Amino acid sequence: MSQNIRLHESLYDPALNSMTFLNEICIRYPEAISFAPGRPLEETFNLGDINKYIDGFTHYLRNEVGLTLTDATREILQYGNTSGIIQPLLARHLELDENISVQPTDIVVTVGAQEAMVLALRALCATADDAVLVPEPCYVGIVGAAKLFNIPIVAVPETGGEITTGSLSESLRTARAQGLNPTLLYLVPSYANPSGFSLSRAQREEILAFAELNNLFILEDNPYGLFARAPNQPIATMKSLDTDGRVIYLGSFAKTGFPGARIGYLVADQITDQQSGAKLQEALAAVKSMITVNTPPIAQAVIGGLLLACDCSLKTHTRGLAARYSENLNHLLAALEANIPANRGISWNTPDGGFFTLLDVPFIADDAALERCAKEFGVLWTPMRHFFLGPGGERAIRLSSSLLSTDEISAGIEQFAAFIAKETAPL
Repeated sequence: MSQNIRLHESLYDPALNSMTFLNEICIRYPEAISFAPGRPLEETFNLGDINKYIDGFTHYLRNEVGLTLTDATREILQYGNTSGIIQPLLARHLELDENISVQPTDIVVTVGAQEAMVLALRALCATADDAVLVPEPCYVGIVGAAKLFNIPIVAVPETGGEITTGSLSESLRTARAQGLNPTLLYLVPSYANPSGFSLSRAQREEILAFAELNNLFILEDNPYGLFARAPNQPIATMKSLDTDGRVIYLGSFAKTGFPGARIGYLVADQITDQQSGAKLQEALAAVKSMITVNTPPIAQAVIGGLLLACDCSLKTHTRGLAARYSENLNHLLAALEANIPANRGISWNTPDGGFFTLLDVPFIADDAALERCAKEFGVLWTPMRHFFLGPGGERAIRLSSSLLSTDEISAGIEQFAAFIAKETAPL
């Protein structure tokens, strides 16, 4: 017997359907050159490394931690500690690569960055009036997670690649006038998805001061931070600049290791109760225990072994990969310059690193336009409207250069330019 089933209202929200649509169109056009997914290069994937990394982590458990073979086997194959089993290695990596000094007990290992967002939202947005501030445009994962929890979302316009304290103040005033209490600001300060923009050190310090003044926590998401175009000129993470305990740091191995391992983590060293000394990490672990119980220890062992193989320096591990991403991004920008005529009314930014380039175009770049481009010209891209809370992004396109070879980028941009020419041709 058929019937209507009432579902949570968030399941009808476009934010939750964006990922599904983009995945489906990639499946429908498997031969298309795809500038759509923000996935890492697959050339470095090697199944043989998995056993090597697990063996390396097992050796570490036995010889550095001091476990017997039986106990090491149990550590990797049995249900595990809710907070994780690789926190000492993560803490060493953060100290070496990011100048972030925390204790292993300040870290929760999560099932990817998405679970980390869920934990932070659930713990820090405590009442119905508590809200999260997000840049606009914004990564759909944080928006979708907030909507699943009925957490109000307040947009902070990103203008010219900047989130300014002026725009933050205006969004904060608007939210409070509506009876909302923003408690958390989500940011990807380095090479953001989807815009590719980065915040300067001065901007980061201004936002940290603003957060302290307005009692805001900052959820700093840093999946692309090691992929600067000029690797000798890194910008300090906001967590490393934080002197007031405002930043909760979110890391992931989806881009620096293997997305299939689904390993992320949160650094949450803030004190939640001065009398007892309880830390935010404990609260996040409590939330996690009711969602995924623990992050699969086998997957943690793979990432633990990877960290051990590079002496816990992901900068060392990703040096060649970072050079490839820089080459791809430079090649994409050069191909746009060579193929898109200046009189077409099209412009694009020049990211300092990461995967993404943002184009402004003089036509509606919606899902229908994407379908035409895929069908007629064999190229996929991402409509920017998917990254806006409301209207916006209708005339903008995100191109990702991470997954392609330089030859594919050249061919793809030539075909994309033909699509642009058709869309902008005089009637």
